[in-house]
Amino acid sequence: MMLRPIAFAIATMCLAGAAQAQTRTPTVQEVTAVQYCFAKYEDDAEIEKNCLFKLVAEPCMNEEGGYSTHGMADCHRIETKMWDRILNETFRELLADLKDKEREKKLREMQRAWIVSRDRTCEFYDPVVHGSQAIPMGAACMARETARRAILLKGFQGI
Repeated sequence: MMLRPIAFAIATMCLAGAAQAQTRTPTVQEVTAVQYCFAKYEDDAEIEKNCLFKLVAEPCMNEEGGYSTHGMADCHRIETKMWDRILNETFRELLADLKDKEREKKLREMQRAWIVSRDRTCEFYDPVVHGSQAIPMGAACMARETARRAILLKGFQGI
C-alpha cells in the first residue's frame, strides 16, 4: 500500500523533469546555425541531409539525459521548434510574394490540410510501435515533417 504514493511521487518528478526539458527554447546559436544551413543549400536533399537533426537534435542527445527515451523526444521537440520557426517565416514570405487573393487562399488551405496530415502521420507511431520508442519516433517525425514542409515552401518561392 505504501508503494503507490512513492511510485506516484517518483512518476510526478520524472514527468516534471521531462516537461521542463520540453520547454527549453532553442539557443541563439542553434537558431543561427539552422537558419544559415537552410539558406545555404538550394537542393532539398542537401538541406535535409546537412541541416535536419545534425545541428540541434543530435548534439542535444549527446548531452546528459539526452539518450533516454524522453530525452530523445525532448531533443526532437526542440528541433521541431526550430523548423516550425523557419516554416512560419517561409510561409509568411511566400504569402507576401503572392499578389492574388485566390492564390493566398489556396496556400492557406494547403497549409491547413498539411498540418492535419502531419499530425495524423506522426501520431501513427503510437499505435503501431506499441512501446516507449514510439515517443521519440513520433517527436522525430514532427521535426522531420516540419522541416520537409519548410523546404517544400522554400521551393515555391519565386515561382
